[in-house]
Amino acid sequence: MNFMNKTKEAAMLMSSLSVYKGIKNRTVPKAYYELLCALDEPVQSFLEKWGQFFALLCKRGYSDSLARCLSKAALFDENAFSKSAAAGETEQLTEWTAAAVIRDISAINKAGKITAEDIISDYRFREELGSVADTLPRWGTGEPVKEFSDANTAFEKLSDYYRHNGCGMFARYRAFIWRNKSIEPVVFPDSISIDSLKGYELQRGTVVDNTTAFLEGVQCNNCLLYGDMGTGKSSTVKAILNKYYTSGLRMVEMPKDKLSEFPLLAEKIADIPLKFIIFIDDLSFGDDDRSYAQLKAVLEGGLAVRPENTLIYATSNRRHLIKENFSDRAGDDIHRNDTMQETLSLSDRFGLTVNFSKPGKQEYIDIVQSLAKENGIECDQELIREAEQWALARSGRSPRCAKQYISSVLARIKNEEEN
Repeated sequence: MNFMNKTKEAAMLMSSLSVYKGIKNRTVPKAYYELLCALDEPVQSFLEKWGQFFALLCKRGYSDSLARCLSKAALFDENAFSKSAAAGETEQLTEWTAAAVIRDISAINKAGKITAEDIISDYRFREELGSVADTLPRWGTGEPVKEFSDANTAFEKLSDYYRHNGCGMFARYRAFIWRNKSIEPVVFPDSISIDSLKGYELQRGTVVDNTTAFLEGVQCNNCLLYGDMGTGKSSTVKAILNKYYTSGLRMVEMPKDKLSEFPLLAEKIADIPLKFIIFIDDLSFGDDDRSYAQLKAVLEGGLAVRPENTLIYATSNRRHLIKENFSDRAGDDIHRNDTMQETLSLSDRFGLTVNFSKPGKQEYIDIVQSLAKENGIECDQELIREAEQWALARSGRSPRCAKQYISSVLARIKNEEEN
């Protein structure tokens, strides 16, 4: 088979993708396919598509491996096979669908082996390119992702991958946000780790234990993390996601003002074979804000029950989530006690409440010392004195305050070294 046939075959294989045809909607594979189809187009059009493809390949970080780029796009594709495999129902696929999957995998692997020289050699107006052909940027073909490395075993490997990681965007991303009545991925989530958080080991361990129980399918509870600002409540939740996403955990952040849409969100994730934490950050309600009723219904008592693969984790600076004034206790409400119980009952709907209060002086110093050691800073009495002054000049002692102080010390050291 000559080079011309080889390159045109790649274009035909990409054209005829069936189960995995969705990858042609992805940015780089689409640009690559358009370049393969430009072999008979005028020079200017051909070169524009070359430049567009290579620019996108570089932007995505795959200039050294076209095969990995194409196979990874396929790995995260949502199609009949990946959805069935994620649900553990591949046995329901017909033999024709299974054969199409294997055929598509082979086609994608072949397309990923085409080099820049192959395309230039097969271009119809190669002579008109002249010396420009030698200056065109090249790319490496590399190797496909391991699940695609062997078409003969790829079906089983992919089935196992989807069963443990889900498919589509839930395989590609770990964090999401509920926006415009849809689940949108967070491309660059906070990468904070459990090990980087200092202090509050008991509180954090309680939340971790609840999460692992959830992942193992045993008894667990919705969780309210409450307490003072800067104590690591939100960081704990995000760090738990980063620790356990490889175990099938995903997180969807839901704004408080969208709680009425929870049944719609639940419907979208109920059948996905992954575990979801619905994260509501900085939760509190004003005394005239009745949206708390939506959350009460979600936590317990509503007709639209929370799916078994879902937990709610919320953070708040308040133990009692609904603001209450002294005037509320002396108001003219005939059934005042009922009203007070209504406002206080919301936090009780969380099966697990964990308190993150401001650290005492010694706890604060311990956090400062741990952070200093982690960053290679000598922790002497002067450092401790400065850390105390830093806290007093701000909102008081907290892990956040300690982290900010250590960051300032690192910046000062760097500045001294440069000067």
